[in-house]
Amino acid sequence: MIVLKAPQQKLLDALQSVAGIVERRHTLPILANVLMRKAGGELELTTSDLEIQVRTQAELGGDGGHYATTVGARKLIDILRSLPTDQVVTLAAAQNKLTLTGGKSRFTLQTLPADDFPLVNEAVDFGPSFAVPQKVLKALINQVHFAMAVHDIRYYLNGILFVAEGKMLTLVATDGHRLGLAQAQLDNEIPKQEVILPRKTVLELQRLLKDEDTPIEMRFAGNQAKFNFSGMEFVTKLVEGKFPDYNRVIPKNHKNAVVLGRGALLASLQRAAILTSEKFKGVRVNIEPGTLRIASSNAEQEEAKEELEIDYGGDAIEIGFNVTYLMDVLANIAHEMVRIELQDSNSSALITVPDQTGFKYVVMPMRI
Repeated sequence: MIVLKAPQQKLLDALQSVAGIVERRHTLPILANVLMRKAGGELELTTSDLEIQVRTQAELGGDGGHYATTVGARKLIDILRSLPTDQVVTLAAAQNKLTLTGGKSRFTLQTLPADDFPLVNEAVDFGPSFAVPQKVLKALINQVHFAMAVHDIRYYLNGILFVAEGKMLTLVATDGHRLGLAQAQLDNEIPKQEVILPRKTVLELQRLLKDEDTPIEMRFAGNQAKFNFSGMEFVTKLVEGKFPDYNRVIPKNHKNAVVLGRGALLASLQRAAILTSEKFKGVRVNIEPGTLRIASSNAEQEEAKEELEIDYGGDAIEIGFNVTYLMDVLANIAHEMVRIELQDSNSSALITVPDQTGFKYVVMPMRI
């Protein structure tokens, strides 16, 4: 049976859209495979890692009729990448094997039965659906993803909190040292729903979302979230646990504030970071009327000093920061100017963007 006959690029695009979650080595060998279900000219491709399941459909030609099997996802992608982009490839099935031909190249691949593929049991208690343009959700994730924890024993920090309430979608990420919050308006009013998406899910969504106005539809259940966009269905388990009360962390009424160019500040911090030590990424920031100074040093007694002219008339403050936490936020904001609010050398700093109320970034000071 001819399972599909299509241009190399069309098949490769469909496979790559679902293969991001596939682990090369897994305790269940079948999870390294992609599930292919054929009905007429349409082919449905599904991958899973038991936590996340991604599915897409594509018109890829071939014989009519029904057929299902699973085959190594990464191997198939590697083969397709090695073939010319304008080549038409054919995938034929016979005796528990798939044969891929393109031009004068021919590859025979082992398959595993479709019935053995462990599909995710979808929740029955999904709340009301809501949607935002893909580029809006992509921008929200980009603004906070770097503040997620990595392998923290407080497992609820290894992801992003999604809160949909009224006409507002809020994303929050924190690793205990810094916190990012980004918000966007929803078209419809919905009752409060709150879920924590795992880190892997967040990074995969970030990879798949497009910079376009086509919507992504979201639905949340007690232990699952479901996303539909660009002909794809994305189902994921959630992180269980209670996310910290982020409203208590965000400083209110800091009396000193300065607005300055994001690019110039980022460049100064990047230069100062060169002479910080690997373990101790600290920089000293001195802010006083008219001037902002950045200084770093390391165990070899090397020093870096940077100075920026600023429009500031508040208190003189000396404060230490992990330079990575500052560079991360500045590198992920698209705006030209940033606003930094400070209280004193022991209080957290609040970084916002002028003219955009929906973004807040809090960073704790460090002793230097």
